Amino acid sequence: MTKEYKLKGVSTLALKPGEKQEVEVEGIDEGKVLLVNAGGSIQALGSKCTHYGAPLVKGILTASGRLTCPWHGACFNAKSGDIEDAPALDSLPVFQVAERDGAVYITGAEADIKSGRRKPNIQCRAGAASKKPQQSKVGYLPIDRPKLSKALMTDPDKIAWRDDGWYESAAVDMLDDEVTGLVLATGGTPRRLPLDGFKTLGNIFTLRTIKDTREIVEAVGGKGKKIAVVGSSFIGMEVAKALCSDNSVTVIGMEKVALERVMGEVVGAGLQKGLESLGVKFYMSASVDKAEASASDSSKVGAVLLKDGTRIEADLVILGVGVAPATTYLKENSAVSLEKDGSLQVSAKFAVQGLESVYAIGDIATFPYHGPGGDGRPTRIEHWCVAQNAGRAVARDITHPQEAPWPFVPVFWSALSGQLRYCGNTAGGWDDIVIQGDPAEGKFVAYYCRGETVLAMAAMGKDPVLAQCSTLMFENKMPSKSQLAGGLDVLTLDVN
Repeated sequence: MTKEYKLKGVSTLALKPGEKQEVEVEGIDEGKVLLVNAGGSIQALGSKCTHYGAPLVKGILTASGRLTCPWHGACFNAKSGDIEDAPALDSLPVFQVAERDGAVYITGAEADIKSGRRKPNIQCRAGAASKKPQQSKVGYLPIDRPKLSKALMTDPDKIAWRDDGWYESAAVDMLDDEVTGLVLATGGTPRRLPLDGFKTLGNIFTLRTIKDTREIVEAVGGKGKKIAVVGSSFIGMEVAKALCSDNSVTVIGMEKVALERVMGEVVGAGLQKGLESLGVKFYMSASVDKAEASASDSSKVGAVLLKDGTRIEADLVILGVGVAPATTYLKENSAVSLEKDGSLQVSAKFAVQGLESVYAIGDIATFPYHGPGGDGRPTRIEHWCVAQNAGRAVARDITHPQEAPWPFVPVFWSALSGQLRYCGNTAGGWDDIVIQGDPAEGKFVAYYCRGETVLAMAAMGKDPVLAQCSTLMFENKMPSKSQLAGGLDVLTLDVN
């Protein structure tokens, strides 16, 4: 039931266009709303991002009403509360605002003010979706997968995006009839090493599902295990961070420094130093030779041997050596043509080339990238924020096929020695990096450039730089390399 509530400490609606203010709601414990002036119109919204609860007052608001979360780049329409970009799942509630007698009031339901999210009012009919789309393969509803590597969480109920009741209320049912449209969203399969011992010995794990996480947690058991992580990209670095406080963790990587291929040598070295300060050991520029059995149990791994003769003792090994598109089921299908990496070439609307009403999204899709410096270059991005945007694009094309593709800026994040934020894409390669701050100190912004164009940005300890840069990229207002090299602070720029 809706009713009127007074806002604490607000006597007048004096916000200027582009300004925002977080205020408490009288009579509701911990109740807060965000007042915004979007295009001259003032209204109240839920105050927190519906992804991880970031305070939206610290985000970026454009004159057109695009409100960007300061943590992970989710965007909302400040006028309607609707989601405009991943990774948010729910829209924001919007509350009517009134000013009278030296006070400001909002009208809304207490439950909506407390939750800060708008309950979806949807129902899927005629086979528009399938109930529990991953149930047959992994046995649980769609989850917040990044929490597997960042926190080794094993309870699917704690990281499920939606519960059973949500699917039931949306009338999502199983479908086994002939269909007129098909969305392929089979994800990726972790790669394994085709080396001696890695296929036969126990306690060698990949990390993709809750089952994988449970097995790793069980193998770790108490404290004091020797853990070897093969692979120095994001999965390897995140799981090393998650396990290093109570165990001896060693990361083995082929690059000169961790994350060098994606982040560059200087930034990668700084991020590696951050984990080294937490006790993680690194063997870099290394090639793995084989896995050796344990002396106490020949069925399990006991060490990883490198080609230079180094022997790294390990009670368990975790592989973070990449992901392959899960498309083996399509290899013998003459109707489709797979790319060299096993992915499917799709259009800007994520429609599979050569097929009618068939789409591919997520890890299996190679799509034309039109972000900064992209120029439509075929790109495959293994981040669920992109997968979510792809799903939105497909839904839009199915329901409104005449409308243009929905643009978005890729965003991802990682939990290392600090919170790493990243937006943009460098699949076509960069030729220079402009760094402001010191990656080794865990407080920096790095701009990845080709010529004068900024392709991507990485930052740590500099919120809300990600929200600012993703907004500038979306609005095609990102400054040039020369401006940034001259010391320009992007937070001083007007996004309008």
